[in-house]
Amino acid sequence: MYKRLSAVLFPIVTLFMIGAFVWGYQENQEKNAVLIKAENQYQRAFHDLSYHMDRLHSELGNTLAVSSASNAMHRKGLVNVWRLTSEAQNEINQLPLTMLPFNKTEEFLSKISKFSYQTSMRNLEKEPLSNEEIKNLKALYANSGQITKDLQDVQSKVISNRLRWMDVESAMATEDKKLDNTIIDGFKTVDKRVGEYPELNWGPSVSSIYDKRSVKKLSAQPVSPEDIKRKAADFAGAGGGQSNVQVTENGKGTEWASYTATVRSNNRPAPLSLNFTRQGGHLISFSDNREVGPKAVTMEEARKKADQFLQSKGYKDMTAVTADQYDNMGNFTYVRKQDGVLVYPEKMTVRVGLDNGEVTGFQASDLVYEQSQARKIPKPKLTLSQARKRLNPEFKENYNRLALIKDDSGQEALCYEFGGNINGSRYRIYMDANDGSERVVEELKDSDKKAVK
Repeated sequence: MYKRLSAVLFPIVTLFMIGAFVWGYQENQEKNAVLIKAENQYQRAFHDLSYHMDRLHSELGNTLAVSSASNAMHRKGLVNVWRLTSEAQNEINQLPLTMLPFNKTEEFLSKISKFSYQTSMRNLEKEPLSNEEIKNLKALYANSGQITKDLQDVQSKVISNRLRWMDVESAMATEDKKLDNTIIDGFKTVDKRVGEYPELNWGPSVSSIYDKRSVKKLSAQPVSPEDIKRKAADFAGAGGGQSNVQVTENGKGTEWASYTATVRSNNRPAPLSLNFTRQGGHLISFSDNREVGPKAVTMEEARKKADQFLQSKGYKDMTAVTADQYDNMGNFTYVRKQDGVLVYPEKMTVRVGLDNGEVTGFQASDLVYEQSQARKIPKPKLTLSQARKRLNPEFKENYNRLALIKDDSGQEALCYEFGGNINGSRYRIYMDANDGSERVVEELKDSDKKAVK
């Protein structure tokens, strides 16, 4: 009996063992293939980064080498600087540096990119490089040269010692603070040196992009938790005593201090969450955490419901300008209208459940902060007919309106907004109301076409 059982089970067990061995071998081979591929990608990105930083340094030198009156060469050089900086930023994003403090270098490259792009895009014949901008370029040339040298030192050690980027990931993930890694130490050295560079005068168009918007810019006085409790209850329509409102303070003692109010009510399936600024008690966001059911209303119906909701909550003169649908949710961007002009910086996003069209949340921080600034709408220098003549003759206009926008440089500009069709698609074109230049061109999505003008 034992012999018979052994004769049957032995081949089966042997087959299982062979199968397990083959499976384990294949899994190991596949794992090694993935690791090798990842290592190759890291090595390529790192060596490309070193190469493009060297090219960036050379291009800055070329731009400085030509005559101060060589506007065409300045434009060409700045465009190349912008392109090379973008390449370097892309390569940094491909390296496993998320756990490594390299943010100063990334911000430095970002500012070079913004500065070179915006300077190259202006009319250098009318507005050539200023003495301050030439001074900036000289500083960037020296700084990029030092960064290039440091990266090349790391590159030399990587090649000579056959270092692996996969070891960098392991080193950064470990809790061993004393662990020494040549690549990590090299990148820390680069970032530390960049952090010690004196701050340059990038000009208002670049600096405004990096200015942190602070609640201290709000002129109103701080409010108490009790004030927030009353505001939250009033917004939720829960002033009758049947609701429970809890208020917590966030970031106490900092400029980012704010309040979060949670409203629970017997007639609501889920609590409401509302965020207020401590300075002035402005509502910057709210969220209804109810579960949204299957879609039953159209985006156009949802937009009308959102219009009614904003009116009822005291948000006057708001116009929906974009719409997006994600599964059973509709998201609308609203901007405020002042003196017949759409003020795009003063915007808010509204989320609507497409099961019944009820608003389930909004984000209004842009509206709150931008409204705190006194804004006077200028008068257009061009008439509508003068601006219209500058459109592409093939552009089929559907509507037009005045709009105040922020362009790529962060500067506000009064524009004529033209909506229409060309090349089989629908577009919005924002044309400067002073000189007729096209500031922004954007293609509308299908949901925009159906839900907003």
